Amino acid sequence: MKQRPVAVAAVLLDIDDTLVDTRAAFGVAVRQALDTWIPHLDPDRREAAVLHWAHDPGGHFRAFTRGEVSFVAQRRARAEDLHARFEGPPLDDAGFARWDAGYEAAFRGAWRALPDGVELLADLRRRDVAFGALTNMSADYQRDKLARVGLADVPLLVSTDDLGRGKPDPEVFRLGCTRLGVPPERVAYVGDELEIDARGARDAGLVGVWLDRHGSGRQVDDVPVVRTLTEVPVVLGWS
Repeated sequence: MKQRPVAVAAVLLDIDDTLVDTRAAFGVAVRQALDTWIPHLDPDRREAAVLHWAHDPGGHFRAFTRGEVSFVAQRRARAEDLHARFEGPPLDDAGFARWDAGYEAAFRGAWRALPDGVELLADLRRRDVAFGALTNMSADYQRDKLARVGLADVPLLVSTDDLGRGKPDPEVFRLGCTRLGVPPERVAYVGDELEIDARGARDAGLVGVWLDRHGSGRQVDDVPVVRTLTEVPVVLGWS
């Protein structure tokens, strides 16, 4: 049976691919890197390389969120994996520094707020509902991201800086609830990753809501599912 929210008083939100279109920004940044470093790829291989980066088969970003490696180390490992898989040149320290600078510039330049996120935040303000963000990135990085896309007024409550690790560790979710001053059972957490976000939040005692933004087709009956953030108030029983 799906989780049925009761008297939800506050909302925590993921940032990447929930409030900010990070998926599209990744595509821009990776294609820039491919143009510079692996320009020989045909269109099919080029798109395969973009998907390879997005899927991170080596699990390097997850290792970062578990506190096992630094952010820079995970990015370098992913870049090296990409080059190894798609016949790019080896990256020494200087080469990776250039690779990373180009990637980061393109990535930041492509950040955009998602319209349904802007709409949901306006709705939460109208309802006087406490809200904030909980992210698997550093606070400064995400504050800059939110500011660049016009969401500087979103309180960033919890980041990987706080506990040295990120979601789905239950203590990360509970820390967000503590900072909101609302018990976990009265806090909804909304994010685009089923296991990391919705089920992770549920297992920590919150109301976990999965944002299946791109229509995965997965049949899920243990957490509420929305296709757009404008559906969140309905799921929470407010509309």
